Amino acid sequence: MHLLKTLIIGPPIFISTLIELRPFLKFNLFDNFLSNENSNINFDVLIIHEDSLNDKQSRSFIDKNNSLKILASSKSDKIFNCDVILRLPTTVKELNSTVENLLAKKIFNKNSSIKIKDFFLNKNEKKLSKDKNSVILTEKEIQLLELLKKINQPVSKEKILSSVWRYSSDADTHTVETHIYRLRKKINENFSDENFILNNKDGYYL
Repeated sequence: MHLLKTLIIGPPIFISTLIELRPFLKFNLFDNFLSNENSNINFDVLIIHEDSLNDKQSRSFIDKNNSLKILASSKSDKIFNCDVILRLPTTVKELNSTVENLLAKKIFNKNSSIKIKDFFLNKNEKKLSKDKNSVILTEKEIQLLELLKKINQPVSKEKILSSVWRYSSDADTHTVETHIYRLRKKINENFSDENFILNNKDGYYL
């Protein structure tokens, strides 16, 4: 894993304390978001002291930034526009762990969430969602949708069978047809969408 680019935002004493810990940190630390040399850096993480939320310039930068955000706080339980709270006082071990765990969680969520048309597929929860509606999918249904999205063109029944069922002894092209029929029915009943999975002479597609 590359060294994460992490920016500190907070009062001078907070910033100087973290800078002193640089040799013990598992990430690259930057300490001035107003610096010209930092202006073009895409930071992985912001470590934000709670006092900086009261500074208009700092708050504007924080709200507009899409980096992962850690709120360093001694008293607040509100995370504001941040992803997690780092309770102060803290330790080097806890600081390193918080940064690494937050990035790992982001990577995990990114890999488990897939956008399909106007829908979101959450592979962890086996849930397909759109707006406020959702439906639970089977493992085979998820694998089928992943295949159709990956290939992004009509896929034959035979190709679906080999990729999703891997030619298991109890599967044939009728199995594919049945699963797609059931999946289409789920989508239509829950989202009133009859065109989620389409097909032509070459196969099925999204």
